[in-house]
Amino acid sequence: MGPKKIDFDLVREIALALPGVEESTTYGTPSLKVRGKLLTCRAIHRSAEPNTLAVKIEFDQRDELIAADPSVYYLTKHYVNYPVVLVRLSRINEDALRDLLNMGWRFVTSKKTSTGPKGPSRRRTTPR
Repeated sequence: MGPKKIDFDLVREIALALPGVEESTTYGTPSLKVRGKLLTCRAIHRSAEPNTLAVKIEFDQRDELIAADPSVYYLTKHYVNYPVVLVRLSRINEDALRDLLNMGWRFVTSKKTSTGPKGPSRRRTTPR
């Protein structure tokens, strides 16, 4: 028997083992949240590749992941201003996925999730 298939069912299984994580929906797609805050969901914006997961993490961590392994982690213009990394589920292994979801959980449960990155602002500049 080979490694487990990495899909949203496995993402759900790993994430639900973390404290306070619950199933929800975001823009009509399955997601996982902690106390109402998004942890992860399928990336549904048309700019994302099929079978992509979006995971909330710090901007600096996102940049490090993309630099270290751009075949697994990436970003599209749509997601640049959000503290999220896109993940090709077909390319990530289970241990890396587990580490990433733990990293996301720590970010979402920390007090500083509402602040942007240090240095030049990467926040949205267009009016809402």
